[in-house]
Amino acid sequence: MPRFGIMTAPMQADYADLRRVWREADDVPAIEHAWLFDHLMPIGGDPDGPIFEGWTLLSALAAQTSRLRLGVMVTSNRFRPPAVLAKIATTVDHVSGGRLDFGIGVGSRPDHPLARREYAAHGLPFHDSAHAVAALDEACTVIRRLWTEDAPFDFPGEHVSLTGAFGNPKPLQRPHPPLLIGGRSSATLRLVAKHADLWNIPGGDLPDAVSRSALLDRYCAEIDRDPATITRSIHLAVSYDDPATTRAAIKEAVDAGFSHLVLGLPAPYPDGVAHWVAEELIA
Repeated sequence: MPRFGIMTAPMQADYADLRRVWREADDVPAIEHAWLFDHLMPIGGDPDGPIFEGWTLLSALAAQTSRLRLGVMVTSNRFRPPAVLAKIATTVDHVSGGRLDFGIGVGSRPDHPLARREYAAHGLPFHDSAHAVAALDEACTVIRRLWTEDAPFDFPGEHVSLTGAFGNPKPLQRPHPPLLIGGRSSATLRLVAKHADLWNIPGGDLPDAVSRSALLDRYCAEIDRDPATITRSIHLAVSYDDPATTRAAIKEAVDAGFSHLVLGLPAPYPDGVAHWVAEELIA
């Protein structure tokens, strides 16, 4: 059975509105999960408009809800050192009572000018794709070790170097929160096969998503992993004015094997939007 969730990009909206939508969704059983994204400057609408930091906001919304699984789709591995991110995620898992789905990816696309500007604006380096993919591989490795290992360890990686690394407390979820990797590149899909419990791809081009899913199957076979152990997730944009088109996109995605559906809600959010999603799109 497909599992439906919502995404509220934390830009061009205020905290009260985001809290309202998440609280309402928490009371709608048909909506099982909710997501934010991870940017530091808007990538849509007014480029100088408001935007909130994803993990801080996620912790606040975790404390305001009780049922929804929740996460950031997806965390930019370029923004935070992996060991610090592991601690942040553990904290959110505790605040939420064990409801975190940990989403991570390489980081912003290099061809998106509004996304690229946030690095220089925050004093963050932007390395090439090969560097970013290798860094994500090491990040996933050390984050899982920090969540599961009972003794301090050193990690002399090429991109991540830790001495005496140790995580305490551990996440509430054992062995650790589900790990979702987002992306479509071949290099990222190899990391999905190696590390992930869920894989997410932005929708809009379903044939491409299907071909990427088939490629992921091949990468799983190469490392003797059952591809059925990786849940296929897709993000679909919602149209408030044309729900029939959104419903058709949902049906096509489910028929293509995507069982984890993330419905992207554009701001401003109408009153009762979570109930509208359940009645107009999911039912």
